[in-house]
Amino acid sequence: MCASTHDRQGSRETPEAQICPTRPHALAAPVLFPSHPVGYPEMGRVSLLEELRKADGLLSHPGSSLAAPGPVRHPRSRCVPSGPSCFCDPNQLPLLLLLLGSLVCIGVKGAVGEAVRLPGDVTLGGLFPVHARGAAGAACGPVKKEQGVHRLEAMLYALDRINADPGLLPGVRLGARLLDTCSRDTHALEQALTFVQALLRPASAARCPGGGQPIGALPEQRVAAVVGASASSVSIMVANVLRLFAIPQISYASTAPELSDNARYDFFSRVVPPDSYQAQAMVDVVRALGWNYVSTLASEGNYGESGVEAFVQISREAGGVCIAQSIKIPREPKPGEFGKIIKRLMETPNARGIIIFASEDDIKRVLEAAQQANLTGHFLWVGSDSWGAKISPILNVEDVAVGAITILPKRASIDGFDQYFTTRSLENNRRNIWFAEFWEDNFNCKLTTGFGAQSDDTATRKCTGEERIGRDSAYKQEGKVQFVIDAVYAIAHALHSMHQALCPGYVGLCPAMSPTDGRTLLQYIRAVHFNGSAGTPVMFNENGDAPGRYDIFQYQVTNGSGGYRAVGQWTESLKLNVEELEWSGSSLLPTSLCSLPCGPGERKKMVKGVPCCWHCEPCDGYRYQVDEFTCEACPLGARPTLNHTGCRPTPVIRLDWASPWAILPLLLAVAGIAATASVLATFIRHHNTPIVRASGRELSYILLTGIFLIYAITFLMVAEPGPAICAARRLLLGLGTALSYSALLTKTNRIYRIFERGKRSVTPPPFISPTSQLVITFSLTSVQVIGVVAWLGFQPPHSVIDYEEQRTPDPEQARGVLKCDMSDLSLIGCLGYSLVLMVTCTVYAIKARGVPETFNEAKPIGFTMYTTCIVWLAFVPIFFGTAQSAEKIYIQTTTLTVSMSLSASVSLGMLYVPKVYIIIFHPEQNVQKRKRSFKATSTLVAPSEEGNPAN
Repeated sequence: MCASTHDRQGSRETPEAQICPTRPHALAAPVLFPSHPVGYPEMGRVSLLEELRKADGLLSHPGSSLAAPGPVRHPRSRCVPSGPSCFCDPNQLPLLLLLLGSLVCIGVKGAVGEAVRLPGDVTLGGLFPVHARGAAGAACGPVKKEQGVHRLEAMLYALDRINADPGLLPGVRLGARLLDTCSRDTHALEQALTFVQALLRPASAARCPGGGQPIGALPEQRVAAVVGASASSVSIMVANVLRLFAIPQISYASTAPELSDNARYDFFSRVVPPDSYQAQAMVDVVRALGWNYVSTLASEGNYGESGVEAFVQISREAGGVCIAQSIKIPREPKPGEFGKIIKRLMETPNARGIIIFASEDDIKRVLEAAQQANLTGHFLWVGSDSWGAKISPILNVEDVAVGAITILPKRASIDGFDQYFTTRSLENNRRNIWFAEFWEDNFNCKLTTGFGAQSDDTATRKCTGEERIGRDSAYKQEGKVQFVIDAVYAIAHALHSMHQALCPGYVGLCPAMSPTDGRTLLQYIRAVHFNGSAGTPVMFNENGDAPGRYDIFQYQVTNGSGGYRAVGQWTESLKLNVEELEWSGSSLLPTSLCSLPCGPGERKKMVKGVPCCWHCEPCDGYRYQVDEFTCEACPLGARPTLNHTGCRPTPVIRLDWASPWAILPLLLAVAGIAATASVLATFIRHHNTPIVRASGRELSYILLTGIFLIYAITFLMVAEPGPAICAARRLLLGLGTALSYSALLTKTNRIYRIFERGKRSVTPPPFISPTSQLVITFSLTSVQVIGVVAWLGFQPPHSVIDYEEQRTPDPEQARGVLKCDMSDLSLIGCLGYSLVLMVTCTVYAIKARGVPETFNEAKPIGFTMYTTCIVWLAFVPIFFGTAQSAEKIYIQTTTLTVSMSLSASVSLGMLYVPKVYIIIFHPEQNVQKRKRSFKATSTLVAPSEEGNPAN
């Protein structure tokens, strides 16, 4: 039929166009329409549909050049007549209407004949994917038993129940016109155009381009509302047309988030929740499983792309989930396309979790490609509601689907529908024009021509018509049946409320509802609130969306039999029974992580731009793990724990009494003290004997006291450091040696001066009396005492724990050393003055080496000083050479104490052991000898020197 118009003033009729007053419109630029309804006579139906899609695309995007408001300036804007007035609403699309009029003129092939029709006072439209998408140019493919026929029959079942219910729409019968979308948006648009043909009432003189008669006749019954469609891409295409004519639409399966835009799809509602809720549920599932690195797969189109987009956006906002790859499955995939998709997914093998928003056909082909690539069990599928709990997507690829987690809007099996559908037969269901085709496919037989189907002589079995659904074939109610019934009931309840408000007390339709106003009906649809077929509330929010309620399923195989098992649910928050999950080949929860969790004592070094990927860097040395991203060094005095997750005190050590390093010094000290005490006791007992008197009793006692102090310092060096011990160390470490070497120096100096003076004079040198010797000795020793006292006053002694001394590369070997606050240099400083005395004494011993040994002990003193110098020369390299050793505290202390004990032992052995031996074992030699004068002594020295010129 072709659209003709009347002159607005009724003056004359024009077959070309009707002139409408210029009104504001969505088009910014002047729009020039041809005078004929079809601007391009040679354009076919498919081309016009493409133009329609282009027009919808241009006018659906705010950024388009056609989106800004502006007047239509051309005086011959074409309007489509709707009744007696010109339908030229400012919110509608003139270009779209022009193409609609053109399609009406060309005729929609098959649109009028291929429909299930039920007569009624109010007609509802229905769009169902009764057939799959056709291949290679064909509009339709094989019949879809569950998604198509089950859903279509669900609408017929709902209409039967509503019409039989005296409490719902009394006196009003609902009719229907149900169409097949063939799972293709362009074909669905062709079918949907028949819903608006009743609004295009042409004049009898209407002619198509070239003068031809219109094809077909318009249906007289207009559609009040439409149930459908299934795919989101189809619903979007249809919604753009239906909104122009204010026809409400309720979908039972379209979940694309884009359809929640009430500004663009204001007449669209749905009884299933949008994918934004589903995407949130899938993000919650991924996070509950501990995955943080997944890939996404989407079928090209609104459903797949919008679902993945919502998932990506929610996961980004929630954090903790990263997208490895986002792959789009083409609308018309080429051979080998799915194999390439699997190869791309394997480019990120750690991303085992695959979030899939795709059609059934695409899901099946993806699983087949994974099976062919021998990747069964590798991928962990998380499927959207298009997968749900259906068998068809996993048929013959069940092993690949094991462990797949799927989402499905919360639903229930409708027992009444099961009883209804299983009793359908070829005889009692002639109103469904596709039921015969379903019968053939369901029972794998061929109908005879008597049933309206073509005969096939090659068929192995012919249908008898006595087959029964559920008895002779498997039957399981399709998942969206509940929602189809709820959608029909939502319209019925809205019409019922509208009838009560506009037609109170009126049986049947009153003039206020004939015809039904779509905008008013939409308001009542959005306001419905009733318990649906499954007992759950049916309602809509301001965008026409249903609340989000989902069941979580997992495909599991038990005893060789596979099936979907409910493992959780989502209603604003996730409740997942993780213990009920089963996985292919393992009972352990599989991982889908970009990087494995770092171990204790390791920090995450993030990969730039990928917040879920990192490298694990150990907190080595003295560092410990503060948090998952940071390592810090333990404070001084602490070392990391074995796993470097914290710090612990560093063990403190010292040279204790039981240490092997202390045994030798202590033995030497004890023996030396005992020997010194014996010598001192002997000298005291034989105080007035010639040997004791000849050795210089006063200086001998001082020397023996110094030797005793040298031995005693060993005990102070081994004792636990404290203020008193440290003070005693400072004082006695150099005092014993200073006292000893001061006495020896005084002795050698006295001998040297006596014999040097004897060469020149008979007068004895000054300061050789015992009192003078004591004064000189104590004067020399006082220098050491004064220096130490000044040090004690300037820096009071205390103990410290040195953690740097044994801070080894391996923290486990690190130790803190408890010691006095004396550095190596300060320790040598304590002995420095004594070393000066020792060297000076050695010099005098060398000078006095020519003195006859019968007169005094110059030679023993000389041997003592030589040996002492050798001991201390050996001490210095050992002491400083072990400064970096881990055993420094032991080696240095042992070396120091042993060296001091040896030097004391040399002095004791060389100077006093021979005298004690004579006193004890040869007392006969300890007698007074003849006195010699100082002159005689000097005379005896002279010949000796002359006879020994080398000396």
